[in-house]
Amino acid sequence: MSRSLEAFPRVTFDPQVMGGKPCIRGMRVTVGMIVGLVASGRSWAEILAAYPYLEEDDIRQSLQFAAWRVSEADLPMAAAP
Repeated sequence: MSRSLEAFPRVTFDPQVMGGKPCIRGMRVTVGMIVGLVASGRSWAEILAAYPYLEEDDIRQSLQFAAWRVSEADLPMAAAP
């Protein structure tokens, strides 16, 4: 999955909003919250009803961003001599 952050225009980062966590369109709705709701079994319809300012593409892009993020390779730092 070769992507960059530009592939996720709905995911924003702002130190003044939710401490810089990835949010949806600058709102105080984090990607983690949306992914957590889906993981707990909430349907997209339930999420959209509870948060009417969200759109289906917000949920879709949250899931895509989370999948991209966990697929990145984190390399360990070399031990100090």
